[in-house]
Amino acid sequence: MKQIPNLFTLLNLVFGCLAITATLQNGIAIQSTAEGAQFIDIPEQIWMASLFIGLAAVVDFLDGFVARLFNASSDMGKQLDSLADVVSFGVAPSMIIYQFLRMSFAREESGIETSVWYLLPAFIVAAASAYRLAKFNLDTRQQYGFRGVPTPAAGLLVASFPMIYWHAESAAVAGLLLNKWVLYAVIVLVSWLMVSNIPMMAMKFRNSSVKDNMPKLILLALSVAAIVLFQWLSVPVIFITYIILSLVFKNK
Repeated sequence: MKQIPNLFTLLNLVFGCLAITATLQNGIAIQSTAEGAQFIDIPEQIWMASLFIGLAAVVDFLDGFVARLFNASSDMGKQLDSLADVVSFGVAPSMIIYQFLRMSFAREESGIETSVWYLLPAFIVAAASAYRLAKFNLDTRQQYGFRGVPTPAAGLLVASFPMIYWHAESAAVAGLLLNKWVLYAVIVLVSWLMVSNIPMMAMKFRNSSVKDNMPKLILLALSVAAIVLFQWLSVPVIFITYIILSLVFKNK
């Protein structure tokens, strides 16, 4: 029974590995033509990475639930959970940003020949997630609240990019995701938010009191509304709302 939560954690890791595989076989071939770079779709699609990261998030939630259900929490499980999270919500999202940067530079003249050094900043997100998780493991204060944005939240934000890009009805929205400066800004901002000491709320309900859980209930209500109104674009909207509510209700 004690190993059941660890099996869920390892499944989280497997989904992270599948997300990386999907990103490498992203379904995007960049071809140079007389008119410039063209993106050619082939059967495999990078959106599968978004799916696997989403599944990893579900399993990441369930392993904690199962651990409490079977009273099987352990130091090993805590360490294993962090190792899996680095892969699923750190490395895999970094690969997504890497591919979007690659597509961004490919739109420029001679962009296909862009040095890999311009793409490497994508992995700052993976490094920040590892640092954030190591800090979390050593900090005993983060039971009902976090210091810095949780790695899964940051990972899910980036995981939404392929879904937003391929389902965007607005060319302006799709264009933002292929703007290298926007991508660099996302890297810096998301990485900083993870390693910062900004108090962030955890989605754990201490009791059944509406007053004590008001910030979480507001976030849930606004999240449902955002999903209905914005579909995939709701993910960054929810992410920003989560940060704002955490700052407003930082003492809750």
